[in-house]
Amino acid sequence: MAAVQVTDSSFKQDVLESELPVLVDFWAPWCGPCRMVAPVVDEISEQYDGQVKVVKLNTDENPSVASQYGIRSIPTLMIFKGGQRVDMVVGAVPKTTLANTLEKYL
Repeated sequence: MAAVQVTDSSFKQDVLESELPVLVDFWAPWCGPCRMVAPVVDEISEQYDGQVKVVKLNTDENPSVASQYGIRSIPTLMIFKGGQRVDMVVGAVPKTTLANTLEKYL
């Protein structure tokens, strides 16, 4: 299952109120490293289907959530659990790094 797009208006419902841990990919269309990490995020989405919800938030179109969480550089991948931010990874990272970070919250 590919990552779902979330917006400023759907963030609370899709991420903060989710029963599952959520991986949020903060990205923008012009960002090269974001495009590099996108297939990794999709693989994670498939690998952890049913265990983790994976969503993407376009920071250009949804600036309020991005500023609320202090996103300064993209890609930033944040993990939310129980409505709280529990971890984050900044930059295009290998799949193993992302998977190991996620495993801590399953």
